[in-house]
Amino acid sequence: MAQTVNVNFRLDEADKKKMESVCNELGLSMSAAFTIFAKKMGREHRIPFEVSIDPFYCESNMEHLRRGIAALNAGLGVEHELVEV
Repeated sequence: MAQTVNVNFRLDEADKKKMESVCNELGLSMSAAFTIFAKKMGREHRIPFEVSIDPFYCESNMEHLRRGIAALNAGLGVEHELVEV
């Protein structure tokens, strides 16, 4: 059996609690979950899930949001009916 080592890293407290909850539901320890991640990553030579940028944060949308905020701050906001989807 291979020698085990300790690995330490920082994680947001809320994310840790969510992960602990999911691990408990799955009957896993967080250590086992990270081991599964590490083994899969080592075997596949990739992050074992899709990592992408949320298109909401593209520069054109962020500029649109900045203009809207500036208009609201200048008192130029327009009321509208709420639309349920």
